[in-house]
Amino acid sequence: MYLQLTQFTYDEKTILVQYAIKKYENEEIVLEKLKNLLSEKEIQRNIDTLIGTQRVRRIGPENIQNNESHTELPDLPENLKTIIENL
Repeated sequence: MYLQLTQFTYDEKTILVQYAIKKYENEEIVLEKLKNLLSEKEIQRNIDTLIGTQRVRRIGPENIQNNESHTELPDLPENLKTIIENL
């Protein structure tokens, strides 16, 4: 079951990317897992924005992780919990 892009708000897209990063911590895997939900451009834009705002940090060439010492992860909305669990 995949939802179309238009069904996600900007904040929901960001939260999806953050929780995918938390789950996998590898940029290529995050891109692969989210490609049925978001375009690659949107995923990359969200990653870049999260890095720029210091909510995510790059650890080496492929690994990324949430910068939880700097900011907390946002609460996961009910409508996204199943999506994250099934990634």
